[in-house]
Amino acid sequence: MSRPVFAEERCKGCMLCASVCPQKILAISSRYNPQGYLVAEVSGDKPCTACASCALICPDCAISIVRSRKEGK
Repeated sequence: MSRPVFAEERCKGCMLCASVCPQKILAISSRYNPQGYLVAEVSGDKPCTACASCALICPDCAISIVRSRKEGK
């Protein structure tokens, strides 16, 4: 299953990622990073489509997309 992975030490909680996610699976968490920012996380039931919109809009390059392999490969 594809999913976004957050470099929490870079995240500033701006939530631009959530604003562009077509699946609306990103939200602010209750965890703080070492700089004192609440960080983004995956929440919700819908699967990530690996569109990478969140990673592209992140001003701090805090998101990368892990894509799952297709079965049979």
